[in-house]
Amino acid sequence: MNRLFALAPGLVLAVALALAGHAIVLALPKLPVSGVTLAILLGLLLANLTALPAAVAEGTRFAVTHILRAGIVLLGLRLSFVDVASIGSASLPLVVVTIVAALLIAASLGRALQVPTRLATLIGVGTGICGATAIVATSPLIGARNAETGYAVACIVLCGLAGMLVYPLLAQVLFAGDPLRTGLFLGAAIPDTAQVIGAGMAYRDYTGDARPLEVATVTKMTRNLMMLLVIPLLAISSRRAAVEDGRESSVPRWHEFVPLFVLGFAAMSLLRTLGDAGAGSFAAVDPQAWRWLIETARLAADLLLATAMAALGLSTRLASLRELGARPLWLAFACMLGLALVAFLGVELVVAVSEGWTRTPG
Repeated sequence: MNRLFALAPGLVLAVALALAGHAIVLALPKLPVSGVTLAILLGLLLANLTALPAAVAEGTRFAVTHILRAGIVLLGLRLSFVDVASIGSASLPLVVVTIVAALLIAASLGRALQVPTRLATLIGVGTGICGATAIVATSPLIGARNAETGYAVACIVLCGLAGMLVYPLLAQVLFAGDPLRTGLFLGAAIPDTAQVIGAGMAYRDYTGDARPLEVATVTKMTRNLMMLLVIPLLAISSRRAAVEDGRESSVPRWHEFVPLFVLGFAAMSLLRTLGDAGAGSFAAVDPQAWRWLIETARLAADLLLATAMAALGLSTRLASLRELGARPLWLAFACMLGLALVAFLGVELVVAVSEGWTRTPG
């Protein structure tokens, strides 16, 4: 009971900010950011414009760790393995190439700009995979500080918003209205899921064509699923580097660098696949009950992640970010532009190969 009382002030405040973020999104449905993104921005504003009582600290720490992991597990119910398979040979190679490119660009330019390795890694995973969710999932596994995590999220938000506004117009010019190429590009080149969907909706409003939005959404979900592979590999790499530097005594075993919440994420994705099949042709699951469960899980995941993001904002002081300077922001914009170039070339390549296979006799 004492533990609950100690956690209550920070948790209540974080939940209130999470709900406020979702309320803003409901009131302004065309806003190109998610409730999760707004939650961290509200937390940042409150933490840096007011003097928060010390009593909120323990609850915010709990939210940034345990509540965050629970939210990531529930995210798995949004992604069916069937969704990944349905896009065939076009999206998956593009997703792999763009993620690798984002990580390599962040690592190489980060060294050139003298950006701390952990911060450069967070910017790379945020740009390449799924924005703030990938950042906050990776952060504890590589030992990043709250200031580095908060800075990386802020960079991805700014870069993603810029891409969401510019890339639909750019895609119209580059791909001359081709829905497959446009959707693949938007889904591969913009960091955050909400921003990808916003860009697809903007393109639909410009042209009246909703097909790029559908392709972009599935492409982005495929990128999100790559968290299962990339995050454990980054954890291994980070710990090996720590051993070489003498900061750690041993390289972790599998259960130490494959976090349980990542395995939970995979399990939920598998459950979604089986449940969709059971609610469909096999009729083993009541379709209405299944849809209710998926929608409830979606709302719960949104609330948990928004609570964790708000707590992260509440624990981040902008004064501590000044010591990191402007170089990480320039790195984030460079990663974003580099990712767009790789995505453009990758789209042309995978579509050309796909069309070549289609034309091959027999």
